[in-house]
Amino acid sequence: MAPREPTIDARYVDDVFTGRRRATREVRVGDVGIGGANPLRIQSMTNTDTRDVRGTVDQIEQLADAGCEIVRLTVPSIRDAEILPEIRAELAKRKVGVPLVADIHFTPNAAMLAAEHVEKVRINPGNYVDKKKFEVFEFSDAEYAEEIERVAERFRPLVLRCKERGVAMRIGTNHGSLSDRIMNRFGDTPLGMVESALEFLDVCEAENYYDVVFSMKASNTQVAIQAYRLLAQRLDARTTPPGGTYPFHVGITEAGDAEDGRIKSAIGIGALLEDGLGDTIRVSLTEHPVREVPVAEALADRAMTCWREDEGRGRIDLDPHFTPDPYDHVRRSTKKIERVGLSIGGDEPVRVELDFGRVEPSGVAAFAEDRAKELAKSADLACESLRFALDPERDDVATFLSSLEASGLMSPVAAVLPRLPSSPIEALLASDRLGRWVVPAHPEDADEALARAGELIAQTGAPIEWSLRAPFGELAPLVDRVLAASGGRDALLSCESDRANHAARILSSRLREKGAEHVPIVLRHTADPSHDGDAQTLAAAIDLGAPLCDGVGDLVSLSGIAPADRAIDLAYRVLQGARLRTTRTEFISCPSCGRTLFDLEEVTARIKARTDHLKGVKIAIMGCIVNGPGEMADADFGYVGSGPGKITLYVGKEVVVRSVDEAQATDRLIELIRDAGRWVDPA
Repeated sequence: MAPREPTIDARYVDDVFTGRRRATREVRVGDVGIGGANPLRIQSMTNTDTRDVRGTVDQIEQLADAGCEIVRLTVPSIRDAEILPEIRAELAKRKVGVPLVADIHFTPNAAMLAAEHVEKVRINPGNYVDKKKFEVFEFSDAEYAEEIERVAERFRPLVLRCKERGVAMRIGTNHGSLSDRIMNRFGDTPLGMVESALEFLDVCEAENYYDVVFSMKASNTQVAIQAYRLLAQRLDARTTPPGGTYPFHVGITEAGDAEDGRIKSAIGIGALLEDGLGDTIRVSLTEHPVREVPVAEALADRAMTCWREDEGRGRIDLDPHFTPDPYDHVRRSTKKIERVGLSIGGDEPVRVELDFGRVEPSGVAAFAEDRAKELAKSADLACESLRFALDPERDDVATFLSSLEASGLMSPVAAVLPRLPSSPIEALLASDRLGRWVVPAHPEDADEALARAGELIAQTGAPIEWSLRAPFGELAPLVDRVLAASGGRDALLSCESDRANHAARILSSRLREKGAEHVPIVLRHTADPSHDGDAQTLAAAIDLGAPLCDGVGDLVSLSGIAPADRAIDLAYRVLQGARLRTTRTEFISCPSCGRTLFDLEEVTARIKARTDHLKGVKIAIMGCIVNGPGEMADADFGYVGSGPGKITLYVGKEVVVRSVDEAQATDRLIELIRDAGRWVDPA
């Protein structure tokens, strides 16, 4: 199938092949500047009852001490807004000067009062005036315009008050709480999210109020990435306000907890930051909010390093369509390459490979035995390919493969050559284990040498993977040369680069320009041995997850992560976080906040303990009704707080049990899973 051409402008940033930061105006939140020349700002949110002044102030102080630069707290009612002066006074007494953000849903009156006491107000355009009732309406254009004017009249007083007081505003669209009006005109889409926000921006700009920050949050990493990109493109198409366009607050909402929460956050936030999109970030984990801060700092440090490195980098002059559509997930249409039981590309799932690098033949028996024991711990997660650096001129390849087989490592082998071959390769001609040859290609390699290598590999009957090793500016010409050297035979491309996401984009775009979009792309990630486990997890999630969300990548190959079962588990978690392969239960759980009607962290752990063996089942655990029904729209089952100690249970979007006591709610949830035929007993 030919790639689908985007219907709208694909250039949502100046250069999608480098990491230069998007230029914006500065928005002041108290003494903290967002956007402009400021560094990425770190935010979090309290999970206390706002009326608990001491508990709330204690947590704000803890967050500030941890490095949080802006703290948000929920203001669900007038009474909560009235408490803000007491919180402010106690913070002043403790000499804690961190700016505060009032989080508003459903209650414009509370927003008006909160604006008197905080440095920033966050409103959700999906429920600031509209209510989400999951009702279907058909609006004529005139009726739709009347609805927009009704919303504007209700919103305008807050705009004027914030302008008068010098208070900033975040227009924060959530995928899970789009209004019925937006849903019925634009659907549950990134476009609907953007349109929802721009309606409110129109009111702000009509009043010459520009201290606005935007967010486009979703629990679906693909949707969040697409919505932020589309918003950037749409804002660029508008008249630029004084001082430049608007900053972005980026995050993935309902990411969950533990490693999965960090992986989903790194995929979504990291992909956006590598685009240069983002001025302040919040990592939303179902954990104590202080634990969000170091994760956010790690993502920010990586992004700002990338931005500094690319500030003076020359422009990469390629077609920006590195993906068929940057605002909708469409996987690249590639040719399926089949060899020794492994199919890569086409309509096959993204494959998983472990790269073990160089293993001396004299030690391969012990190595294979150890790796086989490690991988046995991940018996349900297949290591679909094994990658080794082999030198057929000096290694006893047959013995090497026999040692692997004797230890139970039966996956196809990708053989990485140390250099371009210049003479016939006999060692693996008869092997039924060789999945492909991985051949290095450098800019200095002569065309004749590349062509000779392609011809020699063809004689073995195995496909060739060209491993490109070149600076960014020289990648595109090298793609042209290895395509010519392939002579129309089956080939794959990969790139050895510490900037895997941008390298993959260059490969994809150049292949498209050359009419070779059918060539599969291998995504490589090599862990930095100086990093700890968490840092390695975040880096792998960005390098692999970001291009996967763009539909780029047919196989992921990890190296440097030990033990082997951890590496294979991480690969599949990244694939699930990018919404490409589901191999475990998926939990969509929100971060705690003052609206949460139960101990979210404890309840999530309890539900996980009883259901995390249900592969492919999606369970949403939501603290309250604000985003619950919307963010869990594609979940199979939902557990939503509906009152103190009360839980409402969903199957899909349908409420099936209302106001069940929390003590019985987990058992009732499992009953629903059984009734739906989705339950299996744990091993």
